[in-house]
Amino acid sequence: MIIISVGSNLPGAWGDNPYEMCQKAFYYLGKKLNDTSMVVSPMYQTTPIPPSSQPLYINGVILFDSQIPCEDLLSILNDLEDKAGRIRQKINESRPLDLDIIAYHDKIIKDSSRLIVPHPRAHLRAFVLYPLRDVLPNWVHPESKKSLDELISELPPDQGIEPYI
Repeated sequence: MIIISVGSNLPGAWGDNPYEMCQKAFYYLGKKLNDTSMVVSPMYQTTPIPPSSQPLYINGVILFDSQIPCEDLLSILNDLEDKAGRIRQKINESRPLDLDIIAYHDKIIKDSSRLIVPHPRAHLRAFVLYPLRDVLPNWVHPESKKSLDELISELPPDQGIEPYI
């Protein structure tokens, strides 16, 4: 199983608001993966991390099964972000689209110059853990071996998250 997090807090090339941006990302990712069957989580409205005056985010996760090489998947995600209007200038800045590989078939990848899997901060982010629990409640972090409920119980209290729509 491959887990991708999806987030936005700005309008962009694909929509007038972050929710539309995320919905289009689901669509375009499916097309890039040759209409691979995907499970999309409910969406959440979340506060920025670290806390800032940025607009609120819309976040969710996508699950799918594929044998696409992880580096190729990363290239697809980066291309989609670019096409959606993302311009990378500063870390943790507002963005029209953010796509991250959270997990890739329970593999641990640390020897790549381009990515680390599982995502090195996923276990610290409510905006990843809550939607993931909605669609894959029995998932266990491949490194820590902790359940989603355990990881959620360890989250810092300053992460605002609520269901969207």
